[in-house]
Amino acid sequence: MRNLKLLKSLRSSELQGPGSPQCLAVRADTGSLLVASHYSITEYDPRTGQVVSEASLTAEGFLPEDGSGTVVGLQDLAELESACLATAGGDVVLLHFNTCQLECVGSVDSGLTSMSWSPDEELVALTTGQETIIMMTKDFEPITEVGIHQDDFGEGKFITVGWGKKETQFHGSEGKQAAQRKIQEVQPAADWDDRRPRVTWRGDGQLFAVSAVCPLTGARKVRVWNREGVLQATSEPINGLEQALCWKPSGSLIASTQRHPNKHSVVFMEKNGLLHGDFTLPFSKDQAKVKDLLWNSDSTVLAVWLEDMTAGEDKQVNTYIQLWTVGNYHWYLKQSLDFGRDAQKAPVCVCWDPERPLRLHVVTRGWTSITYDWGWTTERSPGLDASDSANVAVIDGDKVLVTAFRQCVVPPPMCSFELQLASPVNQVTFLCKPQRTNQLAALTSDGQISVYSQDSGEQDKKTANGFRVVSRPLVLQKSFRVTVLQEEPLALRQLLWLDDELFVGVSSGLLPTSSTLLMLRPAHDADDTLTVRSEIEVDGAVVSMVYCSQTGTVALQLEDGQIRKMLWDCPEPSVEDWRDSSRCRINFPVPCVQMALCSISGEECLLGLTDRSHLYAGDTELASNISSFAVCNDFLLITTHSHTCRCLQLSTLSVKGLQAALASDGGQNDETLRRVERGSRIVTVVPQDSRVILQMPRGNLETVHHRALVLAQLRKWLDGLRFRDAFECMKKLRINLNFIYDHNPKVFLDNIETFITQLDSINHINLFLTELKEEDTTSSMYPRPEGSPVQNQPVSAQKKVDVVCDALRSTMESMGPNKFFLSILTAHVKKTVPELEIALQKVHELRVNPPEAPGAVSAEEALKYLLFLVNVNDLYEHSLGTYDFDLVLMVAEKSQKDPKEYLPFLNMLKSLEPNYQRYTIDKHLKRYRKALHHLSKCGEERFPEALQLVKEQKLFSEALRLYTADSAHYKALSCAYAQHLVEQQQVEQAGLLLWRCGELASALQAFASSSSWRNAICVAQQIPLPPDQLALLARDLAEKLTEQRRYSEAALLLDQYAKDCEEAILALITGAVWEEALRLIYMHNRQDITETNLKPALLEAVSTQTAFLEAQVATFTRHRTRLAVVREQKEKARLDMLDEDGPDCPDAELYSEASSVMTGSKYSQSNSRISSRSSKNRRKAERKKLSLKEGSPMEDRALMYALGEIITTVDKMREEVHGLLKALVLFQFDKQAEKLQLAYEEALQMMEAAVPEVWPEGLQNSQAPLTGPNSTANSIMASFQQQQRPAASQQAAEVLMPPKMRNGVKWKLTVLT
Repeated sequence: MRNLKLLKSLRSSELQGPGSPQCLAVRADTGSLLVASHYSITEYDPRTGQVVSEASLTAEGFLPEDGSGTVVGLQDLAELESACLATAGGDVVLLHFNTCQLECVGSVDSGLTSMSWSPDEELVALTTGQETIIMMTKDFEPITEVGIHQDDFGEGKFITVGWGKKETQFHGSEGKQAAQRKIQEVQPAADWDDRRPRVTWRGDGQLFAVSAVCPLTGARKVRVWNREGVLQATSEPINGLEQALCWKPSGSLIASTQRHPNKHSVVFMEKNGLLHGDFTLPFSKDQAKVKDLLWNSDSTVLAVWLEDMTAGEDKQVNTYIQLWTVGNYHWYLKQSLDFGRDAQKAPVCVCWDPERPLRLHVVTRGWTSITYDWGWTTERSPGLDASDSANVAVIDGDKVLVTAFRQCVVPPPMCSFELQLASPVNQVTFLCKPQRTNQLAALTSDGQISVYSQDSGEQDKKTANGFRVVSRPLVLQKSFRVTVLQEEPLALRQLLWLDDELFVGVSSGLLPTSSTLLMLRPAHDADDTLTVRSEIEVDGAVVSMVYCSQTGTVALQLEDGQIRKMLWDCPEPSVEDWRDSSRCRINFPVPCVQMALCSISGEECLLGLTDRSHLYAGDTELASNISSFAVCNDFLLITTHSHTCRCLQLSTLSVKGLQAALASDGGQNDETLRRVERGSRIVTVVPQDSRVILQMPRGNLETVHHRALVLAQLRKWLDGLRFRDAFECMKKLRINLNFIYDHNPKVFLDNIETFITQLDSINHINLFLTELKEEDTTSSMYPRPEGSPVQNQPVSAQKKVDVVCDALRSTMESMGPNKFFLSILTAHVKKTVPELEIALQKVHELRVNPPEAPGAVSAEEALKYLLFLVNVNDLYEHSLGTYDFDLVLMVAEKSQKDPKEYLPFLNMLKSLEPNYQRYTIDKHLKRYRKALHHLSKCGEERFPEALQLVKEQKLFSEALRLYTADSAHYKALSCAYAQHLVEQQQVEQAGLLLWRCGELASALQAFASSSSWRNAICVAQQIPLPPDQLALLARDLAEKLTEQRRYSEAALLLDQYAKDCEEAILALITGAVWEEALRLIYMHNRQDITETNLKPALLEAVSTQTAFLEAQVATFTRHRTRLAVVREQKEKARLDMLDEDGPDCPDAELYSEASSVMTGSKYSQSNSRISSRSSKNRRKAERKKLSLKEGSPMEDRALMYALGEIITTVDKMREEVHGLLKALVLFQFDKQAEKLQLAYEEALQMMEAAVPEVWPEGLQNSQAPLTGPNSTANSIMASFQQQQRPAASQQAAEVLMPPKMRNGVKWKLTVLT
């Protein structure tokens, strides 16, 4: 939906010469024009108006001096630094630019009719007077010569598969008559046809087409040849085919013209010669003739050069150049240049610039050169409020196609309405005045400005056929004639409609490089004429103007990227430099093809997009992959070549912030970014709305609601308490409805009544309730934009869903419980723990007491709705849980259940006693605690059933609370509980239960089996047991305690209850409880045991302790020595790795594992299989890693762990050694005591001295980064990575910590020192 807009035109009339121009070419490297006439060839620079070089063709004899000669071709050859020229006389001439000398490189006796070079300038095709084609290389070496007229079709001849005759084939819409219709004879070429061949090349230079008049039929025929000069295809006979011929550079279509009996068309042919599409020229049958067709270099614009067939009263003909573009398979006439009837102003040479696709060069018969520079633009209404219809105007010849995107999205070439004008339209502009931006002005090729506005009269909203008028068309309000001197077409450009009767336009200045700004107002004496009230001369060619409706600023851009500000709303309009807030001049680094004014962080800024996709904010580049952009309200929308559309809020960003935002890829929930279809461009953005209209490369439209615009609009609506508008938008665009609450919870809760009143729809309230969830959408799905105030969530113990449901429910109950009954049910059901019983009870109350209010919901409707929200089986069970059979029946009837299933069950329940009935229901619903509670009230006969339920469901504690402690039921439950505890290996607790309920024998057995000897003795004496049985019990208990190495307790039982002092003393001696053994010896006067048992036991204990100490010391020494060796090896390996810049293998000690691998260990560590084990297995795996086997990866840690265990074991011997030493001294074993004390002291000292060596200081901080002169990049990275690894396991941490020795415990005897 883009138009062609004239950026600038350069008119130069300094070039003069005899005769008239015949051929035109453009030098790609310098931009100067090469003009060949009847007498000479001239290189001319239109920018400076100077002739660069000139060479006479008549002086060299290439053309006759009488001016009757003809130049049939002219081509710039950049690689040869020359121009090639062909004359009708048959000469091929080179003009060397360096020497300005002419060189004849070849001559054809029969003369030449055309010359055409391939696009790569490697080949040249010459057509001769003998109707042949000569193919030559760029060095003018002949390749081949073939005749133009060939009888053969060519290599691409169609294949007939023999499917019957033509008469039997299907003829489509032509009908059966087509089978009998005779082939019409092709009419000969028109009288005005010059009969010369036309040659055109495809863009890749592989094929070329020749249009020539067939000598047999006299009609033109097109043939396609390859670059070797081999015929490929011949066109089908086309009646009325004309001379114009041009191959589309980037496609497979060949453009020509055809005159039909009723119209004049531009037709397209494929490379096989078949027709493929056309469009009709806006002229009657014999009104105009097409002199030539010209595609621009990027194949986007087709120029049609026409001339009237008949001369006027002054015997002069009118000449036109039309520019056509295609979109969505429709051809638009975008520009029409009317050169008038003056023969001197008529163009004789027209060509596109090879480097600038939208630059057109025209040379007139009077030697005036005009260069037009066009640009693509989208004419959209500039309004920022809701009154703007988001109009987009598309020029199509003498029509303006207007689409109001606020009301409807109509794909081109269709539109909302058409504006028909008398002449072709060249420019469209909208009124820049707020509230009236839908008004439109069109500048036509005859210099008229037509103003269209909305019809103020009231019209029926519906037409006669019943359809509603969505978009009312604009109506013509006034037409103005512009009194501007037009020396060439389009003398007035860049039209801007600032005020009701104020237009600003640009025309060429006094100098070729200057421009004049024209302020146009209606004349005082004629309202239909616009006159120039003031002129402003600008030093430079103005290529674009833009207006900002918010500030009233008009900005101009010159052709070199300079920016000017136009002060128009003052008595003396003027132009000044564009300056920023610090008064520095701001210019675009390069010219921009699209501009827009906006405010960034409160400062007015000019955005510009170059033809190379660079986006600038003043002189700062924002991004380099932008395909289109638009500014709407406070937002900048852009599309990129990576097929994304961004929407950025300008008020919250600085220029640097914009740069950063456009450079980022966007996060997962980045609302500013969305994907779009490849090649999408922004057409317009609907103001005060969320719609963005995009156009695809083919021409079709897409409407997207950009998330950033949607959320900005929603935030605005929610802040203004416009809940209905927000809800409708969110429902339509599938925005999570939680956002209504999450945006500002406090405001929502304070205005719930407003929310309900505005929605005024049960369905909408229910939809809101059903979408509620605990997630805060403003922190996950729809993050708040940076810089916006954060709304604090209300601190509440309740969850969000419960808070909203309760608040809505209470408000709806106060506003109208009957009206909002279904929503109230939804609020109950949607809570975190659904309140189904309450909801069912309300439905039941509604059934019992139906409301009389009109429109109230019936119980059946409410239940049906409840079944929609909740699974029917869940609802049925919850209704059973209310013990209300009417409610159960009501639910069951609405469900899909078979009455044969539930009626017998319900009838059975009704026949039961109330408590047993409730027990049965609760048991059915697996609510066993409630079932037990009801069953306990059913009397004695139901107790066995209750006991069975308790056993099955392990409800012992609950059951005991339901019965009194002195009841038989309590005793039975206690016995059952005790049996359960015994099964669970909790025998002592079982004994306590049995003891307190009076089951003493069972309690005694439980205590005895659990070695709880004190409780067992108490129970035995409570029974009471006879002395002999008590002694036997004591002996059994003592035996068990001895097995458990509880010698002191066993001795107490044997001494006090079994009355066996000797066994008690022997138990104490076995347990090394020397002092207690002596006490019993002397208490029972059994000194004989001292000699027989005590002293030998002491000596044996000394030897055992001494041997154990020696073994521990030897093991400690061995491990300590090995640890030193392992550490030395690992340190050496670490240094080797640092020197060699080894692999990145960090470990807890930064190279311990890797060094073990590098020292040739056959063990490797792999824990990939233990990632998801239980804690027990993980501990086991940790222990397995600490292997003492030499060379294992964790050997150093295993050694440290073993050394710590030895120290701890030896340290725990202090009390045992102390008691043994005292007993030895008492019985005169001083020598043995001294030896033991010395050995133990030496062991402790040795181990204490080894602690700093085994656990050096700083071992815990060994994870610090390794830096320094000996470090490498890999080692430093390894150390930093090690810091980021998760913390080591608890066991690994314990290994690194030295064991604590209890030096405060006194164990030595002074008498032995």
